[in-house]
Amino acid sequence: MSSSSSSRRGGGLCVINEDIVQNIVTRLPATTFASAACVSKTWNQICKRVLSRPKLASAVSLNPSSHFAIEEVLDKVLAEPIRPDFAIASVGCGFDLNSTFQIIATRLGSRTPIILSRSRGVIGRDALNDEFREIKWGDAYSVEDYENNTRSGIAMTIGFVPGLKVDVITLIRPNQLALPEPLVDNFVMDIRNYTMSVSGSTSPVGIIMFGCELIDQTLILEKLDYALPGETVIVGDGKSLFLSSGAIDIRHACQGISDLASAALVFARDRNKFDGIGEIQFHVALSNGVSAIGPSYKAVSVRLSESDRATWLTARREGEQEILDGEQILNNIDNELADRIQYPDLYIGVAKRRKISIGSEKARYLKSLSFHGVKGGDEEYLYAYGGGIKTGDHFKFYHSDPDTALNSLRNVSLFLRNLKLEWNSKNVRNMMAVDIVGKREAFGGFIFSCCGRGRSFFGNLNVDSSPLLENFPGVPLAGIFCGGEVGRSISSLTGQGILEESSIMARLHVYSTVFLLMSYTPVPPDN
Repeated sequence: MSSSSSSRRGGGLCVINEDIVQNIVTRLPATTFASAACVSKTWNQICKRVLSRPKLASAVSLNPSSHFAIEEVLDKVLAEPIRPDFAIASVGCGFDLNSTFQIIATRLGSRTPIILSRSRGVIGRDALNDEFREIKWGDAYSVEDYENNTRSGIAMTIGFVPGLKVDVITLIRPNQLALPEPLVDNFVMDIRNYTMSVSGSTSPVGIIMFGCELIDQTLILEKLDYALPGETVIVGDGKSLFLSSGAIDIRHACQGISDLASAALVFARDRNKFDGIGEIQFHVALSNGVSAIGPSYKAVSVRLSESDRATWLTARREGEQEILDGEQILNNIDNELADRIQYPDLYIGVAKRRKISIGSEKARYLKSLSFHGVKGGDEEYLYAYGGGIKTGDHFKFYHSDPDTALNSLRNVSLFLRNLKLEWNSKNVRNMMAVDIVGKREAFGGFIFSCCGRGRSFFGNLNVDSSPLLENFPGVPLAGIFCGGEVGRSISSLTGQGILEESSIMARLHVYSTVFLLMSYTPVPPDN
């Protein structure tokens, strides 16, 4: 047998030009791309060049068949080369969480960190026609739309984030409504220990959280605020039902939606990242949707009712001695509102100063603004949802306000525009310098919007997504409508406009939209 014949039979792949191979693998779907990377060392290196930068792939399907909807979004996000480092999916109540989770885990692999939640609506681009949609269950444009709104839909996002390690850390739900502090301490320590194991530091880049709707997440967020530096971004849905599984520890992969109190998708720097991998950063902005109304009050008597998970309280106005009951307080607020807005949702924002610690670590005081929905009032008490309010706490009333939300969205859009201009400006300066630094660019974003917002709140479509759509039109975006929006980042949280003290920060918001933008700066080329 001639050597040329042998080359054609056994070494045919070797004589294919590398540019041709790269052109081929670039067009492959994710699963075939993964197989191509195993053909040879050469092909593996080519595949690494093709998939060298971070990538997000997302899709939404409103197919009334849950089976076909799941397949549509999976086929879409896996249509191009990608290696999933994590997956986030959200579905309507027309989907069974357990069976949906199993389908996703089978397609992505059991070691891919996955969080699957039940949301109040989904945000993203349609898997079939690429149309951008904000779909909140219950929002209808006509009688036909309302009748056809079966709450069947899914938003799916997978991400490849070289230079970061990602895993799910879970907090098992106790057999009680209140979370024991030692349990929360262990959860926070698990997050810090995981981060230390992969990065050499206890500070993650960011956390995307999902909290059980039956469990108050306030203590968890307070502990995280104590334990993690302000640069660590924390966003998510604080009131949900969800399942999850992690890459390293799959012992807590749940078979029932009642097993978990909280799940944290943790993004940490990889201390063993390969040369040539750049830097990923998280950027957070917040659109506030409530306005303060009336004077400040100070809680005088406070009672917690375990039966209805509500706080009963009396209060006095700041600077006055008269103790007011719930009816008197609400009459004052009604007079303040007058004809400003019809049927607003009403909250009290309680400014809290609490001593927080983790385990035996030294405690310190943290300030926060905690929102509590107003349940009502009578000749004895004002009734507010939730607990954690103490005698002597100061609070103010807030009401849902679309005008405030629109103004805040404009501020967020300006913040993102300036961020983009800053990146472009730095890139121009660096290009003119001796050392050329890669251009920072956005590669994906997440949106967590209150289920009270959307079309019914603004009167128009896709308003909440507009800041990201306008400033980063080609960047993959995905999101959900939540029952409680988590948003925490001291350095880049914007658009609050409701706090009189800059040191007081809300962690769990109402009528807000939290934006997470992910960016990447490549390593400068060798000189």
